[in-house]
Amino acid sequence: MPIITLTTDFGLKDHFAGAVKGAIYTELPDAKIVDITHLISPFNITETAYIIKNSYKSFPKGTIHIIGVDSELSNTNKHIALLLDEHYFICPDNGLISMIASAINPTKIVEINIHDRIESSFPVLDVFVKVACFIARGGTLDVIGREISDYKKMIEIQPKVNQAQTIISGGVIYIDNYGNVISNISKKVFNDIGKGRDFIVTARGYTFTKIFNKYNEITGDSDTNYGFDGSRLALFNSAELLEIAIYRSNLNTVGGASSLLGLDYRDTITVEFINKPLPEFTPLN
Repeated sequence: MPIITLTTDFGLKDHFAGAVKGAIYTELPDAKIVDITHLISPFNITETAYIIKNSYKSFPKGTIHIIGVDSELSNTNKHIALLLDEHYFICPDNGLISMIASAINPTKIVEINIHDRIESSFPVLDVFVKVACFIARGGTLDVIGREISDYKKMIEIQPKVNQAQTIISGGVIYIDNYGNVISNISKKVFNDIGKGRDFIVTARGYTFTKIFNKYNEITGDSDTNYGFDGSRLALFNSAELLEIAIYRSNLNTVGGASSLLGLDYRDTITVEFINKPLPEFTPLN
């Protein structure tokens, strides 16, 4: 029996997440259900895409992913099911797939058509669950709906490069549990445009002239980490995206990069490449 994952903005207070699990178990008593998260910020498609893209590959091939964010059916927000990288996704066609599929094209996409038989104000429960259980039993996408060749593109997730190839303009797409701020500027874009040049990263008036690959690299050869607690740094995170962080941040005490630096979702982050050497980097506390 394939695993079925759930990613929603339902939260944990209401009955919605539990009801969806109950409906799956009613149809598939032996189902294996994994909650990726139910704490997506309401209707936040970019955040949803970031979390799904960085979690789905950890699951076995054939896993079925139900994504219930901004899922109300409309003329501009269809429901789709697709096979991508040997994983199944059941979700609204609201642009999130364009981030998940940025490097890999879907093998097959269908527009779900069982709405003709089901009227629902809770499509994740009444539609997505039925589609997921059908696939889990060995059903094919052809039965679920008509095949389509494209999906909605989400332009805002792509950073922009100026004509002179000297500035990358990106933005904040996600703020994690530590208050770290993740941008849409990838390590690949940075390297392709930068070509080894010096640079200045700017975020809300703060500047960085070095990008780390791990948080504790900021400590250098120091025998203790504590002298660097609260230092701000830029790094490429595990998703290879440019991140602004506070070393050993704690949202319950000191705060994170988001609160301390005043950075929020969609705020601008830029990288400017320069041709003359910059002064040697000194960590700032």
